[in-house]
Amino acid sequence: MRYWLVDSFTDTPFTGNPAGVVLLDAPADETWMQAVAAEFKHSETAFVHGDRLRWFTPAAEVDLCGHATLAAAHVLGGDHVFQTRSGALTCRVDDGWIHMDFPADPPQPCTLEVEKALPGVTVQFVGRGVSDVMVRVGSAAEVRAVQPDLALISEWDARGVIVTAPGDKPGIDMVSRAFYPAVGVPEDPVTGSAHCTLAPYWAAHLDRTELVGEQASRRGGIVRMRHRGDRVGLAGRAVTVASGELHGFSN
Repeated sequence: MRYWLVDSFTDTPFTGNPAGVVLLDAPADETWMQAVAAEFKHSETAFVHGDRLRWFTPAAEVDLCGHATLAAAHVLGGDHVFQTRSGALTCRVDDGWIHMDFPADPPQPCTLEVEKALPGVTVQFVGRGVSDVMVRVGSAAEVRAVQPDLALISEWDARGVIVTAPGDKPGIDMVSRAFYPAVGVPEDPVTGSAHCTLAPYWAAHLDRTELVGEQASRRGGIVRMRHRGDRVGLAGRAVTVASGELHGFSN
């Protein structure tokens, strides 16, 4: 079987979010796919068989992953509709950008006490989506500087936490970082699925539907968003940095 290493939400190698992509010859055993994802050690590895797409972190299968979907569409080329645990996801290529149609996941206010896990920030809003806690803080500088207590975050009943604030650069509407220790990803470099929560929140607060987000991890990346009611359009670029043959077998 062939595999690829793709950097997503960037057009520059060794930035953005790396994802593994494995094109399966036949349906594979879940234990084997989990072992491959643990071997690759990327935040997610995408497994594609026909139109079926699944995502695994080094520790668990996840319901939705933007950057590995982007990577899979980049490897396959052209337009695709993937069948996933989160329903049908459409990917369309236009002038080097891959546009993805994802379900919106607006955060609902919640009372989780996050201050101990996020020292040094000014908490302005705490919300919960399907998978993630989202915390708005006082400034982009706080987002860039935060050093979360990953042990505390891993105890929450959530995939992890998105920390966000208004943008501090021209053309950037919001800044974010995402931490997912419970699924083996201490900090995710660029998280497409997190922007399914960020887009409806910031669209309401900035009163516009087209947005640009910077995920301010060490590698960094840019995500274009379009909020459309119960759907979010995400767009990004991707670049292949390696490919080869996978010699492990699924049976």
